[in-house]
Amino acid sequence: MPVSARYQFHQKFSVSAGEAFDWCTAFDADDNALMGDSEAKREIFNVAKGSLLLKDTFPTPKGTVEKQKLVALYPNQRQWTSTHLSGPNRHSQFLYTITPKGKNSSVLEFTAVHIEYDEKADSDALAERLCREDSAAWVRLAKAMETELNE
Repeated sequence: MPVSARYQFHQKFSVSAGEAFDWCTAFDADDNALMGDSEAKREIFNVAKGSLLLKDTFPTPKGTVEKQKLVALYPNQRQWTSTHLSGPNRHSQFLYTITPKGKNSSVLEFTAVHIEYDEKADSDALAERLCREDSAAWVRLAKAMETELNE
């Protein structure tokens, strides 16, 4: 049976909630490089208004891996979800909410349900490692966002 790793973290931004939401949801082919994976390729498909399909392909020591993610946008709540439809972590789901913290600052609230198809995985250790990796990626994204928006 698969293992479920649940974790969450917060990331502060020194831009308004609206600016942060717009920047975070303007998906493009360079997103993976900003998150620290310069070898990954991303394709973006509009499914319907407020719904996108992201197709990420990246090399691993065991060969090329492809992940397809359905992203649902909720701009009025400054939220979006990302659900893995295929790939090694299919059925994993991530919830992103951006909350204002003053006129020119905001915070991302990230909540994850990561599904791991390794029955031997320790869910607590996995959650701790993934939280550390994902929060580090969002530190890089926050810096890139703030650099771009505060120029």
